[in-house]
Amino acid sequence: MITISDWIARGAVLMAGRRSPWGGGDKEPDGDTSAGAGEPESGTEPPSPPEPKPGPRNPWLPPAGDQSPPRRSASIEDIFRQKGGKGGGGGGGFVPRMPRRPDGRSWTPLIAGGIAAVWLLVSTTHQLGSNEQGVVSTFGKYSHTIGSGVSFTLPWPMQTVDVEDVTMIRRFTIPEDEGEKLMLTSDRNLVDLSYLVRWNIKDLKLYKHRLENPEASVREVAEAAMRASVAEVPLNAVTGGTGRAAIEQEVRSRMQAVLDAYRSGVLIQGVDLKKTDPPAKVVSAFQKVLAAQQNAERDRNRAQAFAQQVVAKAQGDTANFDKVYEQYKLAPEVTRRRMYYETMERVLRNNDKVVVESNGVTPYLPLPELRRRAAAAPTEAPAGGGGQ
Repeated sequence: MITISDWIARGAVLMAGRRSPWGGGDKEPDGDTSAGAGEPESGTEPPSPPEPKPGPRNPWLPPAGDQSPPRRSASIEDIFRQKGGKGGGGGGGFVPRMPRRPDGRSWTPLIAGGIAAVWLLVSTTHQLGSNEQGVVSTFGKYSHTIGSGVSFTLPWPMQTVDVEDVTMIRRFTIPEDEGEKLMLTSDRNLVDLSYLVRWNIKDLKLYKHRLENPEASVREVAEAAMRASVAEVPLNAVTGGTGRAAIEQEVRSRMQAVLDAYRSGVLIQGVDLKKTDPPAKVVSAFQKVLAAQQNAERDRNRAQAFAQQVVAKAQGDTANFDKVYEQYKLAPEVTRRRMYYETMERVLRNNDKVVVESNGVTPYLPLPELRRRAAAAPTEAPAGGGGQ
């Protein structure tokens, strides 16, 4: 088998018999190049080789006057042997030399043992807080659940521990960017909703092993439950105060029922409606409708108040009539006359003129003049008495 070093050696042999491109090598003399031109004559000394002409020196040849033995071509094994040699006075390798212990032994076993001990300590000991739980999996399969405190497991990768805070209330808002989220009501109106969902982990084992992406699942269930609940009520119930509370409770119940059916290990703490506005394109029309509804509600309240006053007055009159009727049954004639007089007094109280059709009575009674004279008589009497 021919190695790389053999190829290099062969190339050096072939290059040795060729003319150097830089000069300084052997050169054939000018003259006859026939077969016998270069052979010396018998009985004579061979001619000395011609002097080389000055020119660039061949970098592959030793300089003139160098008495050191000729250099040997380096093989690939020699090159790598020099590079991988340990540090010292002659080599200067690139791999640093590890320090030795006082007894001359290497530190490598102790370092490797320390790293292994730290790895075992970190991967087998677990300290959990009071609000945390951990799911232990053996080769990816559920093994058991650990609680707060110090727990020990097999080292990684035989067993892994996934720790979660099971008491923390997680929140998310739909839509996330406070954009427009339109939903259809039962009376075929659109409403722009924004709501907040609060939830936490109820069962960590189910939370980790039943759903691929629990948070995304909770978000999708929340949106489906909200659409179903809004589709069952009219627009006024969604925008009104009492209707909002009923919708929030209905959405929470729907979400919890679906997540329990999925065995998700999630507990819904509550749903809060943040915004219930009409679509942006119909805000002005919706405001006019809302103003008209408020005016109608105001007029309705006024009518109800007036009706209550009329009913109260009628009830008072009925009570008075009952009392008068009781007296009438005791003395009918007296009661009849009294009622007649009271009625005539009430009717004639504000009249200026009274015409009476009866014998022996003045047919015209100037009531205003009689009243004026009656009012002036007390003031004139003291003045006349003082003149006498």
